Amino acid sequence: MRKQYCESLLAEMTLAEKIGQMTQADYFAVKDHLGDIGAYSLGSLLWGGNSEISDISAKGWAEKTGELQRIAQSSRLRIPLLFGIDAVHGHNNVDGAVIFPHNIGLGATRNPGLVEQVAHATAEELRGTGIPWDFAPCIAVARDERWGRTYESFGEDPELAAQLGTAYVNGLQGTQLSDKAAVLACVKHFVGDGGTTKGKDQGNNECDEAALRALHMPGYREALKHGARSIMVSYNSWNGVKLHGHRYLLTEVLKGELAFEGFLVSDWAAIDQLASDYKSCIEQSINAGLDMIMIPFEPTKKNNYREFITLLIELVQEGKVPVSRIDDAVRRILTVKQEMGLFDDTRIDPSLTDTVGSKGHRMIAREAVRQSLVLLSNKNNLLPLSKHAHRIHVAGSGADNLGMQCGGWTIDWQGRSGKVIAGGTTILEAIHQAVSPRTHVTCSANGTGAEGADVGIVVIGEEPYAEWSGDREDLSLPAADLALILRMKNAGIPVVVVLLSGRCLIATDALKASDAFLAAWLPGTEGQGVADILFGDARPVGKLPHSWPRSMEQIPLNIGDTPYDPLFPYGFGLTYRE
Repeated sequence: MRKQYCESLLAEMTLAEKIGQMTQADYFAVKDHLGDIGAYSLGSLLWGGNSEISDISAKGWAEKTGELQRIAQSSRLRIPLLFGIDAVHGHNNVDGAVIFPHNIGLGATRNPGLVEQVAHATAEELRGTGIPWDFAPCIAVARDERWGRTYESFGEDPELAAQLGTAYVNGLQGTQLSDKAAVLACVKHFVGDGGTTKGKDQGNNECDEAALRALHMPGYREALKHGARSIMVSYNSWNGVKLHGHRYLLTEVLKGELAFEGFLVSDWAAIDQLASDYKSCIEQSINAGLDMIMIPFEPTKKNNYREFITLLIELVQEGKVPVSRIDDAVRRILTVKQEMGLFDDTRIDPSLTDTVGSKGHRMIAREAVRQSLVLLSNKNNLLPLSKHAHRIHVAGSGADNLGMQCGGWTIDWQGRSGKVIAGGTTILEAIHQAVSPRTHVTCSANGTGAEGADVGIVVIGEEPYAEWSGDREDLSLPAADLALILRMKNAGIPVVVVLLSGRCLIATDALKASDAFLAAWLPGTEGQGVADILFGDARPVGKLPHSWPRSMEQIPLNIGDTPYDPLFPYGFGLTYRE
Protein backbone atom coordinates (compact mmCIF):
# COMPACT_ATOMS: atom_id res chain seq x y z
CA MET A 1 0.00 0.00 0.00
CA ARG A 2 2.79 2.42 0.91
CA LYS A 3 4.57 1.87 -2.41
CA GLN A 4 1.33 2.10 -4.36
CA TYR A 5 0.39 5.40 -2.71
CA CYS A 6 3.76 6.99 -3.47
CA GLU A 7 3.68 5.76 -7.08
CA SER A 8 0.15 7.10 -7.52
CA LEU A 9 1.17 10.49 -6.11
CA LEU A 10 4.29 10.58 -8.25
CA ALA A 11 2.21 9.93 -11.37
CA GLU A 12 0.04 12.96 -10.58
CA MET A 13 2.95 15.35 -10.15
CA THR A 14 4.21 17.83 -12.72
CA LEU A 15 7.94 18.14 -13.30
CA ALA A 16 7.93 21.42 -11.35
CA GLU A 17 6.16 19.81 -8.40
CA LYS A 18 8.64 16.95 -8.37
CA ILE A 19 11.59 19.31 -8.31
CA GLY A 20 9.86 21.32 -5.61
CA GLN A 21 9.94 18.23 -3.43
CA MET A 22 13.68 18.01 -4.01
CA THR A 23 14.11 21.56 -2.73
CA GLN A 24 14.94 22.40 0.86
CA ALA A 25 14.76 26.15 1.45
CA ASP A 26 15.99 28.02 4.47
CA TYR A 27 13.18 29.58 6.49
CA PHE A 28 14.74 33.04 6.15
CA ALA A 29 14.37 32.77 2.36
CA VAL A 30 10.61 32.10 2.49
CA LYS A 31 9.48 33.97 5.60
CA ASP A 32 8.42 36.98 3.51
CA HIS A 33 7.12 34.77 0.68
CA LEU A 34 5.13 32.06 2.44
CA GLY A 35 2.92 31.56 -0.60
CA ASP A 36 5.92 30.02 -2.34
CA ILE A 37 5.59 26.94 -0.12
CA GLY A 38 2.52 25.90 -2.06
CA ALA A 39 3.29 27.63 -5.34
CA TYR A 40 6.59 25.78 -5.72
CA SER A 41 5.50 22.59 -3.88
CA LEU A 42 8.53 22.90 -1.60
CA GLY A 43 9.44 19.60 -0.02
CA SER A 44 11.34 20.81 3.00
CA LEU A 45 12.27 23.82 5.11
CA LEU A 46 15.22 24.08 7.43
CA TRP A 47 16.47 26.42 10.04
CA GLY A 48 20.20 26.94 9.61
CA GLY A 49 22.67 27.75 12.35
CA ASN A 50 21.53 31.35 12.73
CA SER A 51 18.10 31.43 11.07
CA GLU A 52 15.82 31.00 14.03
CA ILE A 53 12.32 32.39 14.27
CA SER A 54 11.57 35.46 16.41
CA ASP A 55 10.09 33.50 19.34
CA ILE A 56 12.46 30.62 20.05
CA SER A 57 10.55 29.24 23.01
CA ALA A 58 9.11 25.74 22.60
CA LYS A 59 5.64 27.24 22.20
CA GLY A 60 6.90 29.74 19.63
CA TRP A 61 8.48 26.99 17.54
CA ALA A 62 5.35 24.83 17.76
CA GLU A 63 3.13 27.68 16.60
CA LYS A 64 5.40 28.52 13.66
CA THR A 65 5.77 24.95 12.38
CA GLY A 66 2.00 24.48 12.67
CA GLU A 67 1.42 27.63 10.61
CA LEU A 68 3.84 26.56 7.90
CA GLN A 69 2.43 23.05 7.73
CA ARG A 70 -1.08 24.45 7.26
CA ILE A 71 0.17 26.48 4.30
CA ALA A 72 1.64 23.35 2.73
CA GLN A 73 -1.67 21.55 3.20
CA SER A 74 -3.38 24.19 1.07
CA SER A 75 -1.31 23.28 -2.00
CA ARG A 76 -2.71 21.24 -4.90
CA LEU A 77 -1.37 17.86 -3.77
CA ARG A 78 -1.33 18.64 -0.02
CA ILE A 79 2.13 17.11 0.42
CA PRO A 80 3.38 17.85 3.95
CA LEU A 81 6.57 19.76 4.59
CA LEU A 82 9.53 18.03 6.17
CA PHE A 83 11.17 20.41 8.66
CA GLY A 84 14.84 19.85 9.45
CA ILE A 85 17.22 21.35 12.01
CA ASP A 86 20.64 20.77 13.56
CA ALA A 87 19.70 19.48 17.01
CA VAL A 88 23.17 18.09 17.56
CA HIS A 89 23.29 18.01 21.38
CA GLY A 90 19.70 18.42 22.38
CA HIS A 91 17.19 20.76 20.71
CA ASN A 92 19.83 23.47 20.76
CA ASN A 93 17.86 26.13 18.86
CA VAL A 94 15.16 26.32 21.53
CA ASP A 95 15.47 28.60 24.53
CA GLY A 96 14.98 26.49 27.65
CA ALA A 97 15.80 23.16 26.00
CA VAL A 98 18.14 20.67 27.66
CA ILE A 99 21.64 20.80 26.19
CA PHE A 100 23.39 17.44 26.40
CA PRO A 101 27.15 16.82 26.15
CA HIS A 102 28.49 17.11 22.63
CA ASN A 103 29.35 13.83 20.92
CA ILE A 104 32.96 13.79 22.09
CA GLY A 105 31.66 13.61 25.67
CA LEU A 106 29.16 10.91 24.76
CA GLY A 107 32.05 9.02 23.20
CA ALA A 108 33.82 9.09 26.55
CA THR A 109 30.83 7.39 28.23
CA ARG A 110 31.21 4.24 26.11
CA ASN A 111 27.54 3.68 26.95
CA PRO A 112 25.22 2.97 23.97
CA GLY A 113 22.16 2.67 26.22
CA LEU A 114 22.74 6.14 27.67
CA VAL A 115 23.39 7.60 24.22
CA GLU A 116 20.09 6.13 23.05
CA GLN A 117 18.33 7.81 26.00
CA VAL A 118 19.93 11.14 25.10
CA ALA A 119 18.76 10.82 21.50
CA HIS A 120 15.24 9.81 22.52
CA ALA A 121 14.93 12.80 24.85
CA THR A 122 16.10 15.02 22.01
CA ALA A 123 13.51 13.45 19.71
CA GLU A 124 10.71 14.17 22.18
CA GLU A 125 11.74 17.82 22.42
CA LEU A 126 11.98 18.09 18.63
CA ARG A 127 8.53 16.61 18.05
CA GLY A 128 7.18 18.88 20.77
CA THR A 129 8.06 21.80 18.51
CA GLY A 130 6.76 20.19 15.32
CA ILE A 131 10.17 19.38 13.82
CA PRO A 132 10.47 15.69 12.85
CA TRP A 133 13.91 15.63 11.18
CA ASP A 134 17.23 15.98 12.99
CA PHE A 135 20.50 16.57 11.13
CA ALA A 136 22.19 14.12 13.50
CA PRO A 137 24.05 12.03 14.44
CA CYS A 138 27.44 13.06 13.12
CA ILE A 139 29.37 9.80 12.86
CA ALA A 140 32.56 11.35 11.54
CA VAL A 141 35.70 9.64 12.77
CA ALA A 142 37.84 12.60 13.80
CA ARG A 143 41.48 11.77 13.17
CA ASP A 144 43.06 15.20 13.73
CA GLU A 145 42.08 17.46 16.66
CA ARG A 146 42.94 20.55 14.64
CA TRP A 147 39.57 20.00 12.94
CA GLY A 148 36.98 22.41 14.35
CA ARG A 149 34.27 19.76 14.27
CA THR A 150 36.16 17.26 16.44
CA TYR A 151 33.59 17.62 19.24
CA GLU A 152 30.83 16.52 16.85
CA SER A 153 32.59 13.15 16.50
CA PHE A 154 32.26 10.33 19.03
CA GLY A 155 35.99 9.66 18.75
CA GLU A 156 38.96 8.54 16.69
CA ASP A 157 38.00 4.86 16.47
CA PRO A 158 35.54 3.73 13.75
CA GLU A 159 34.11 0.98 15.94
CA LEU A 160 33.16 3.50 18.64
CA ALA A 161 31.59 5.84 16.08
CA ALA A 162 29.59 2.95 14.61
CA GLN A 163 28.40 1.68 17.99
CA LEU A 164 27.32 5.04 19.41
CA GLY A 165 26.08 6.42 16.10
CA THR A 166 23.76 3.45 15.76
CA ALA A 167 22.54 3.94 19.32
CA TYR A 168 21.77 7.57 18.49
CA VAL A 169 19.82 6.59 15.37
CA ASN A 170 17.83 4.08 17.44
CA GLY A 171 17.07 6.74 20.05
CA LEU A 172 15.84 9.26 17.51
CA GLN A 173 13.81 6.92 15.32
CA GLY A 174 12.41 4.56 17.94
CA THR A 175 10.75 1.34 16.88
CA GLN A 176 8.97 2.95 13.93
CA LEU A 177 9.19 6.33 12.27
CA SER A 178 5.45 6.96 12.44
CA ASP A 179 5.45 7.10 16.25
CA LYS A 180 4.50 10.52 17.61
CA ALA A 181 7.81 10.83 19.46
CA ALA A 182 10.00 9.50 16.64
CA VAL A 183 12.31 11.70 14.60
CA LEU A 184 14.00 10.99 11.28
CA ALA A 185 17.75 10.72 11.82
CA CYS A 186 20.15 12.20 9.28
CA VAL A 187 23.48 10.44 9.51
CA LYS A 188 26.34 12.72 8.48
CA HIS A 189 28.61 13.59 6.75
CA PHE A 190 29.17 11.00 4.03
CA VAL A 191 32.06 10.30 3.88
CA GLY A 192 35.56 10.91 5.29
CA ASP A 193 34.98 14.37 6.78
CA GLY A 194 36.97 13.51 9.91
CA GLY A 195 40.07 12.52 7.98
CA THR A 196 40.95 15.62 5.99
CA THR A 197 44.58 16.66 5.69
CA LYS A 198 45.68 18.73 8.71
CA GLY A 199 42.11 18.64 10.01
CA LYS A 200 41.00 21.31 7.57
CA ASP A 201 37.24 21.78 7.52
CA GLN A 202 35.75 21.02 4.10
CA GLY A 203 39.23 19.85 3.12
CA ASN A 204 40.67 16.90 1.25
CA ASN A 205 40.78 13.35 2.60
CA GLU A 206 43.87 11.82 1.03
CA CYS A 207 43.72 8.06 1.38
CA ASP A 208 43.13 4.95 -0.69
CA GLU A 209 39.73 3.31 -0.90
CA ALA A 210 40.65 0.55 1.54
CA ALA A 211 41.44 3.14 4.22
CA LEU A 212 38.30 5.13 3.45
CA ARG A 213 36.20 2.02 3.88
CA ALA A 214 38.00 0.82 7.01
CA LEU A 215 38.07 4.13 8.89
CA HIS A 216 35.13 6.20 7.70
CA MET A 217 32.47 3.83 6.39
CA PRO A 218 31.66 1.41 9.25
CA GLY A 219 29.30 3.86 10.96
CA TYR A 220 27.18 4.15 7.83
CA ARG A 221 26.98 0.42 7.34
CA GLU A 222 25.72 -0.05 10.90
CA ALA A 223 23.33 2.90 10.75
CA LEU A 224 21.74 1.53 7.59
CA LYS A 225 21.27 -1.86 9.24
CA HIS A 226 19.32 -0.06 11.96
CA GLY A 227 17.02 1.82 9.61
CA ALA A 228 18.67 5.18 8.92
CA ARG A 229 16.61 6.76 6.14
CA SER A 230 18.41 10.02 5.43
CA ILE A 231 22.09 10.81 4.99
CA MET A 232 23.77 14.18 4.60
CA VAL A 233 26.64 14.35 2.14
CA SER A 234 29.94 15.90 3.20
CA TYR A 235 31.63 19.10 2.08
CA ASN A 236 34.99 17.37 1.93
CA SER A 237 36.78 15.95 -1.07
CA TRP A 238 38.23 12.48 -1.42
CA ASN A 239 41.53 12.63 -3.26
CA GLY A 240 40.55 15.93 -4.82
CA VAL A 241 36.98 15.09 -5.86
CA LYS A 242 34.14 16.76 -3.96
CA LEU A 243 31.74 14.29 -2.36
CA HIS A 244 28.71 16.26 -3.55
CA GLY A 245 29.64 15.35 -7.13
CA HIS A 246 31.01 11.87 -6.45
CA ARG A 247 28.71 9.48 -8.32
CA TYR A 248 30.79 6.42 -7.48
CA LEU A 249 30.50 6.87 -3.71
CA LEU A 250 26.95 8.25 -3.62
CA THR A 251 25.22 6.05 -6.19
CA GLU A 252 27.36 2.99 -6.82
CA VAL A 253 28.58 2.43 -3.25
CA LEU A 254 25.94 3.95 -0.97
CA LYS A 255 22.77 3.37 -2.97
CA GLY A 256 24.01 0.29 -4.80
CA GLU A 257 26.44 -1.75 -2.75
CA LEU A 258 25.09 -0.67 0.65
CA ALA A 259 21.47 -0.74 -0.60
CA PHE A 260 20.52 2.61 0.95
CA GLU A 261 16.83 3.16 0.19
CA GLY A 262 16.35 6.51 1.91
CA PHE A 263 17.30 9.89 0.48
CA LEU A 264 20.48 11.96 0.32
CA VAL A 265 20.47 15.63 1.28
CA SER A 266 23.22 18.11 0.55
CA ASP A 267 24.93 20.26 3.16
CA TRP A 268 24.55 24.05 3.42
CA ALA A 269 25.32 25.56 -0.06
CA ALA A 270 27.71 22.65 -0.60
CA ILE A 271 26.79 21.98 -4.22
CA ASP A 272 27.91 25.55 -5.01
CA GLN A 273 31.52 24.36 -4.66
CA LEU A 274 31.32 21.92 -7.59
CA ALA A 275 31.68 24.37 -10.48
CA SER A 276 31.94 28.04 -11.33
CA ASP A 277 28.34 28.29 -12.53
CA TYR A 278 25.32 27.24 -10.49
CA LYS A 279 23.59 25.32 -13.27
CA SER A 280 26.58 23.00 -13.65
CA CYS A 281 26.64 22.55 -9.87
CA ILE A 282 23.04 21.37 -9.97
CA GLU A 283 23.64 19.04 -12.90
CA GLN A 284 26.66 17.39 -11.29
CA SER A 285 25.09 16.94 -7.85
CA ILE A 286 21.76 15.51 -9.00
CA ASN A 287 23.39 13.13 -11.48
CA ALA A 288 25.84 12.04 -8.78
CA GLY A 289 22.89 10.92 -6.62
CA LEU A 290 21.76 13.86 -4.46
CA ASP A 291 18.00 13.72 -3.85
CA MET A 292 17.32 16.90 -1.89
CA ILE A 293 19.31 20.12 -2.09
CA MET A 294 19.75 22.37 0.94
CA ILE A 295 19.59 25.95 -0.31
CA PRO A 296 20.58 28.60 2.22
CA PHE A 297 19.40 32.17 2.35
CA GLU A 298 22.30 34.37 1.31
CA PRO A 299 21.16 37.86 0.23
CA THR A 300 24.36 38.48 -1.74
CA LYS A 301 23.79 35.43 -3.96
CA LYS A 302 21.19 34.68 -6.60
CA ASN A 303 21.30 30.95 -5.89
CA ASN A 304 17.98 30.76 -4.07
CA TYR A 305 15.32 28.07 -4.20
CA ARG A 306 13.48 29.70 -7.12
CA GLU A 307 16.60 29.70 -9.26
CA PHE A 308 17.38 26.10 -8.30
CA ILE A 309 13.93 24.92 -9.40
CA THR A 310 14.07 26.88 -12.66
CA LEU A 311 17.53 25.62 -13.57
CA LEU A 312 16.82 21.99 -12.73
CA ILE A 313 13.67 22.09 -14.88
CA GLU A 314 15.83 23.41 -17.73
CA LEU A 315 18.40 20.65 -17.20
CA VAL A 316 15.70 17.99 -17.48
CA GLN A 317 14.21 19.61 -20.57
CA GLU A 318 17.69 19.77 -22.13
CA GLY A 319 18.23 16.07 -21.44
CA LYS A 320 21.17 16.72 -19.12
CA VAL A 321 19.40 15.26 -16.07
CA PRO A 322 17.23 12.19 -16.79
CA VAL A 323 13.59 12.20 -15.71
CA SER A 324 14.30 8.80 -14.18
CA ARG A 325 16.82 10.43 -11.82
CA ILE A 326 14.20 13.00 -10.77
CA ASP A 327 11.58 10.29 -10.21
CA ASP A 328 14.02 8.23 -8.17
CA ALA A 329 14.81 11.19 -5.90
CA VAL A 330 11.18 12.16 -5.40
CA ARG A 331 10.11 8.56 -4.82
CA ARG A 332 12.67 8.28 -2.04
CA ILE A 333 11.55 11.53 -0.41
CA LEU A 334 7.83 10.71 -0.60
CA THR A 335 8.39 7.20 0.74
CA VAL A 336 10.22 8.49 3.81
CA LYS A 337 7.54 11.12 4.43
CA GLN A 338 4.92 8.39 4.34
CA GLU A 339 6.95 6.13 6.63
CA MET A 340 7.05 9.05 9.07
CA GLY A 341 3.26 9.27 9.04
CA LEU A 342 3.31 12.86 7.79
CA PHE A 343 0.58 12.21 5.23
CA ASP A 344 -1.70 11.00 8.03
CA ASP A 345 -1.18 13.62 10.73
CA THR A 346 1.24 16.52 11.27
CA ARG A 347 -0.34 17.81 14.48
CA ILE A 348 1.86 18.32 17.53
CA ASP A 349 1.19 16.36 20.70
CA PRO A 350 1.06 19.02 23.47
CA SER A 351 2.44 16.52 25.98
CA LEU A 352 5.65 16.42 23.94
CA THR A 353 5.88 20.20 23.99
CA ASP A 354 5.81 19.95 27.77
CA THR A 355 8.91 17.74 27.72
CA VAL A 356 11.12 20.58 26.46
CA GLY A 357 13.50 21.39 29.30
CA SER A 358 11.75 18.88 31.57
CA LYS A 359 13.20 17.54 34.80
CA GLY A 360 13.33 14.02 33.38
CA HIS A 361 15.39 15.12 30.41
CA ARG A 362 17.70 17.14 32.66
CA MET A 363 18.33 14.04 34.76
CA ILE A 364 19.34 12.11 31.63
CA ALA A 365 21.70 14.94 30.71
CA ARG A 366 23.15 15.05 34.23
CA GLU A 367 23.90 11.33 34.07
CA ALA A 368 25.47 11.80 30.63
CA VAL A 369 27.74 14.50 32.08
CA ARG A 370 28.73 12.25 34.99
CA GLN A 371 29.70 9.41 32.68
CA SER A 372 31.47 11.64 30.15
CA LEU A 373 34.07 13.17 32.47
CA VAL A 374 37.55 11.66 32.19
CA LEU A 375 39.82 11.84 35.22
CA LEU A 376 43.36 12.27 33.91
CA SER A 377 45.21 12.97 37.14
CA ASN A 378 44.44 12.66 40.85
CA LYS A 379 47.59 13.16 42.94
CA ASN A 380 47.38 11.99 46.54
CA ASN A 381 43.72 11.07 45.89
CA LEU A 382 42.66 14.70 46.19
CA LEU A 383 39.33 13.85 44.57
CA PRO A 384 36.62 13.43 45.60
CA LEU A 385 36.50 16.66 47.57
CA SER A 386 34.80 17.00 50.91
CA LYS A 387 31.45 18.78 50.91
CA HIS A 388 32.28 20.01 54.41
CA ALA A 389 35.46 21.96 53.65
CA HIS A 390 35.75 25.31 55.38
CA ARG A 391 36.36 27.22 52.12
CA ILE A 392 36.59 26.35 48.43
CA HIS A 393 37.90 28.94 45.99
CA VAL A 394 36.66 28.70 42.38
CA ALA A 395 38.36 30.49 39.50
CA GLY A 396 38.53 30.59 35.72
CA SER A 397 36.56 31.91 32.77
CA GLY A 398 34.47 28.73 32.57
CA ALA A 399 33.35 28.54 36.19
CA ASP A 400 30.17 30.56 35.81
CA ASN A 401 29.74 30.42 32.05
CA LEU A 402 26.86 28.37 30.64
CA GLY A 403 27.80 29.20 27.05
CA MET A 404 31.33 27.90 27.53
CA GLN A 405 29.95 24.67 29.03
CA CYS A 406 27.68 24.16 26.04
CA GLY A 407 30.04 25.16 23.23
CA GLY A 408 29.02 25.73 19.62
CA TRP A 409 25.60 24.98 18.16
CA THR A 410 23.83 26.46 21.19
CA ILE A 411 21.18 28.98 20.12
CA ASP A 412 23.87 30.64 17.96
CA TRP A 413 25.64 28.58 15.31
CA GLN A 414 29.08 29.39 16.71
CA GLY A 415 27.84 29.52 20.31
CA ARG A 416 28.86 32.29 22.69
CA SER A 417 29.94 32.83 26.26
CA GLY A 418 27.60 33.79 29.07
CA LYS A 419 23.95 33.03 29.71
CA VAL A 420 23.26 31.76 26.22
CA ILE A 421 20.14 29.73 27.06
CA ALA A 422 17.42 29.75 29.70
CA GLY A 423 17.61 27.05 32.35
CA GLY A 424 20.69 25.05 33.13
CA THR A 425 23.24 25.23 35.92
CA THR A 426 26.80 26.49 35.69
CA ILE A 427 29.62 24.60 37.39
CA LEU A 428 29.94 27.34 40.02
CA GLU A 429 26.21 27.19 40.76
CA ALA A 430 26.44 23.40 40.98
CA ILE A 431 29.31 23.65 43.48
CA HIS A 432 27.24 25.98 45.65
CA GLN A 433 24.39 23.45 45.55
CA ALA A 434 26.63 20.47 46.31
CA VAL A 435 28.50 21.64 49.42
CA SER A 436 27.23 21.86 52.98
CA PRO A 437 25.63 25.11 54.21
CA ARG A 438 28.72 25.78 56.33
CA THR A 439 31.15 25.62 53.43
CA HIS A 440 32.14 29.03 52.12
CA VAL A 441 32.52 29.14 48.32
CA THR A 442 34.47 32.12 47.01
CA CYS A 443 35.14 32.98 43.41
CA SER A 444 37.38 35.17 41.28
CA ALA A 445 37.85 34.88 37.54
CA ASN A 446 41.61 35.53 37.79
CA GLY A 447 42.30 33.33 40.82
CA THR A 448 43.08 36.10 43.29
CA GLY A 449 41.92 35.69 46.87
CA ALA A 450 42.60 31.96 47.01
CA GLU A 451 44.93 32.13 50.01
CA GLY A 452 43.63 30.25 53.00
CA ALA A 453 41.12 28.11 51.08
CA ASP A 454 41.09 24.36 51.62
CA VAL A 455 41.15 23.71 47.89
CA GLY A 456 40.94 25.56 44.59
CA ILE A 457 38.89 24.59 41.55
CA VAL A 458 39.96 26.14 38.24
CA VAL A 459 37.55 25.89 35.28
CA ILE A 460 39.27 26.82 32.02
CA GLY A 461 39.17 25.92 28.36
CA GLU A 462 38.06 26.89 24.89
CA GLU A 463 35.71 29.70 23.98
CA PRO A 464 32.69 28.43 21.98
CA TYR A 465 33.13 27.75 18.26
CA ALA A 466 31.65 25.64 15.50
CA GLU A 467 32.78 24.34 12.12
CA TRP A 468 35.14 26.43 10.02
CA SER A 469 36.08 28.99 12.71
CA GLY A 470 37.04 26.14 15.05
CA ASP A 471 39.96 24.93 12.95
CA ARG A 472 43.23 25.51 14.86
CA GLU A 473 46.91 25.20 13.96
CA ASP A 474 47.99 25.31 17.62
CA LEU A 475 46.05 23.47 20.34
CA SER A 476 48.21 24.62 23.22
CA LEU A 477 46.38 25.66 26.36
CA PRO A 478 46.39 29.48 26.47
CA ALA A 479 49.23 30.98 28.52
CA ALA A 480 46.69 32.88 30.60
CA ASP A 481 45.05 29.62 31.70
CA LEU A 482 48.37 28.11 32.77
CA ALA A 483 49.21 31.34 34.63
CA LEU A 484 45.87 31.07 36.44
CA ILE A 485 46.62 27.52 37.59
CA LEU A 486 50.06 28.59 38.82
CA ARG A 487 48.59 31.58 40.63
CA MET A 488 46.22 29.29 42.51
CA LYS A 489 49.05 26.86 43.31
CA ASN A 490 51.19 29.70 44.58
CA ALA A 491 48.43 30.49 47.06
CA GLY A 492 49.56 27.33 48.84
CA ILE A 493 46.46 25.21 48.20
CA PRO A 494 45.79 22.02 46.23
CA VAL A 495 44.26 22.74 42.82
CA VAL A 496 41.71 20.83 40.73
CA VAL A 497 41.52 21.74 37.05
CA VAL A 498 38.31 21.22 35.07
CA LEU A 499 38.98 21.59 31.35
CA LEU A 500 36.11 22.57 29.04
CA SER A 501 37.07 21.75 25.47
CA GLY A 502 35.88 20.22 22.23
CA ARG A 503 39.06 18.19 21.82
CA CYS A 504 42.29 17.18 23.53
CA LEU A 505 44.47 20.24 24.12
CA ILE A 506 48.21 20.39 24.73
CA ALA A 507 48.04 20.67 28.51
CA THR A 508 51.22 18.93 29.71
CA ASP A 509 52.38 21.87 31.85
CA ALA A 510 48.90 22.38 33.30
CA LEU A 511 48.75 18.73 34.32
CA LYS A 512 52.11 19.03 36.07
CA ALA A 513 51.03 22.18 37.91
CA SER A 514 47.70 20.81 39.13
CA ASP A 515 46.83 18.18 41.72
CA ALA A 516 43.83 16.75 39.89
CA PHE A 517 42.70 17.19 36.30
CA LEU A 518 39.29 16.46 34.77
CA ALA A 519 38.56 16.55 31.05
CA ALA A 520 34.92 17.68 31.04
CA TRP A 521 34.61 18.24 27.26
CA LEU A 522 31.48 20.34 26.52
CA PRO A 523 29.02 19.07 29.13
CA GLY A 524 26.01 21.26 28.30
CA THR A 525 23.49 22.82 30.64
CA GLU A 526 23.66 20.38 33.55
CA GLY A 527 26.67 21.50 35.54
CA GLN A 528 25.55 19.37 38.49
CA GLY A 529 27.02 16.38 36.68
CA VAL A 530 30.47 17.94 37.06
CA ALA A 531 29.89 18.67 40.75
CA ASP A 532 28.70 15.10 41.25
CA ILE A 533 32.13 13.87 40.19
CA LEU A 534 34.06 16.55 42.10
CA PHE A 535 32.33 15.73 45.38
CA GLY A 536 31.96 11.98 45.01
CA ASP A 537 28.23 11.63 44.38
CA ALA A 538 29.36 9.63 41.34
CA ARG A 539 32.64 7.94 40.44
CA PRO A 540 34.35 8.89 37.17
CA VAL A 541 33.93 6.21 34.52
CA GLY A 542 34.74 8.15 31.34
CA LYS A 543 37.42 6.84 28.99
CA LEU A 544 39.31 8.95 26.45
CA PRO A 545 37.69 8.85 23.00
CA HIS A 546 40.92 10.31 21.60
CA SER A 547 44.59 9.69 22.24
CA TRP A 548 45.87 12.67 24.26
CA PRO A 549 49.02 14.13 22.68
CA ARG A 550 52.10 15.37 24.48
CA SER A 551 52.80 18.13 21.95
CA MET A 552 51.67 19.56 18.65
CA GLU A 553 54.47 17.64 16.94
CA GLN A 554 52.54 14.41 17.62
CA ILE A 555 49.33 15.52 15.92
CA PRO A 556 47.70 13.71 14.20
CA LEU A 557 47.94 10.93 16.77
CA ASN A 558 45.60 7.94 16.77
CA ILE A 559 45.45 4.47 18.27
CA GLY A 560 47.25 2.01 16.05
CA ASP A 561 49.87 4.51 14.90
CA THR A 562 53.52 3.47 14.84
CA PRO A 563 55.17 4.86 16.89
CA TYR A 564 52.43 5.47 19.47
CA ASP A 565 53.54 7.45 22.51
CA PRO A 566 50.66 9.64 23.74
CA LEU A 567 50.55 11.49 27.04
CA PHE A 568 47.43 9.42 27.75
CA PRO A 569 46.39 6.53 25.49
CA TYR A 570 43.02 6.06 23.84
CA GLY A 571 40.67 4.58 26.45
CA PHE A 572 42.53 6.00 29.46
CA GLY A 573 40.55 7.16 32.49
CA LEU A 574 41.10 6.98 36.23
CA THR A 575 38.45 6.46 38.87
CA TYR A 576 38.16 6.71 42.66
CA ARG A 577 38.93 3.97 45.11
CA GLU A 578 35.95 2.08 46.43
